[in-house]
Amino acid sequence: MRAVAIEDLRRLAKRRLPRVVFDYIDGGADNETTLRENSAAFDRIVFRPRNAVANAPVNLRTGVLGTALELPFMLAPVGSSRLFYPRGECVAAAQAGAAGTGYVLSTLSGCPLEDVRAATTGPAWYQLYLVAGREVASAAILRAKAAGFGALVVTIDTAVSGQRERDARNGAKELTGGNFWQMLPYSGQVLARPGWLYRFLRDGGMMRFPNVVLPTVGPMPYADVAAALEHSTVAWEDLVWIRELWKGPIVIKGVLTAEDARRAIDAGCDAIVVSNHGGRQLDCVSATIDALPEVVEAAGGRVEILLDGGIRRGSDVIKALCLGAKAVLVGRAYAYGLGAAGGAGVARAIEILRAGVIRTLRLLGCHDVEALDASYVA
Repeated sequence: MRAVAIEDLRRLAKRRLPRVVFDYIDGGADNETTLRENSAAFDRIVFRPRNAVANAPVNLRTGVLGTALELPFMLAPVGSSRLFYPRGECVAAAQAGAAGTGYVLSTLSGCPLEDVRAATTGPAWYQLYLVAGREVASAAILRAKAAGFGALVVTIDTAVSGQRERDARNGAKELTGGNFWQMLPYSGQVLARPGWLYRFLRDGGMMRFPNVVLPTVGPMPYADVAAALEHSTVAWEDLVWIRELWKGPIVIKGVLTAEDARRAIDAGCDAIVVSNHGGRQLDCVSATIDALPEVVEAAGGRVEILLDGGIRRGSDVIKALCLGAKAVLVGRAYAYGLGAAGGAGVARAIEILRAGVIRTLRLLGCHDVEALDASYVA
């Protein structure tokens, strides 16, 4: 199958990954209402093109937090990417750098953060969960600073893990728990993908989290994730000690309201990501593109605004930029590519989006992403 659109990469990933792994990428919380709305909301936004505009070179370059990007989108943090493809975080980061854009590494990565930073020639940010408490998180912050990560992305929407029903039905907890008899009823979906299983075992099998180093234990086992998240809630007061450790830019991810936007700015953030965690946390919240104008207005130009959630086409990127985002983060779009074909799949996802951005700009009669504004949409 030739991947013409992100949906093609999704179908390829579904074909090549065990159901439990594919649904981890593809699924959302509860009834998956927000998951669906994240993409559907883009379809309700109408373009207002300027026609009969002379052709000119198209400029996709933008800057986020003082860093130049060749594309108006970055790769979002996606936990456990090593399940999708061997050394998945390093593979994705390398492709982001090759495309001239940035990569955001999840705390819940299967690769050491130092390896991921070394894998990319582009900007890299570190996304922070307070997994296992302040002491463990502080050590990770210091490692990220020493490794050369350019910004710290603090996620604020994970008081507990969302109810992801697909994971429960697929036996995700049982398959990662280490008990043979509990694993057995769900093992058929893994055995049905021998190619994936071979690569998975060659890459070390069930991973740990090397960036969450527990005292006396070492890297946190995979099975401890849900319990650890329940003890990783970020409160606004935490920004005080985080700022003491991290002197660089801080990005607050998980903002959907004007109230939280103002709190984030008051706490000293440098940028905000309008995000609902890809519809994986609280269901029935606003689609991110619907929440974007409220957050942009509340910020009033004091910090840069990014958007995460629902991006499947280059035209989606353009709509977000028109409504005030400086750039967007894409997660599932490249995760499908990683699961489908490793680095080549990530590169194809980036190219699909890049080509879509260029085509949309030309059809809009606007040749520079920096010139986009709300007059181009309704």
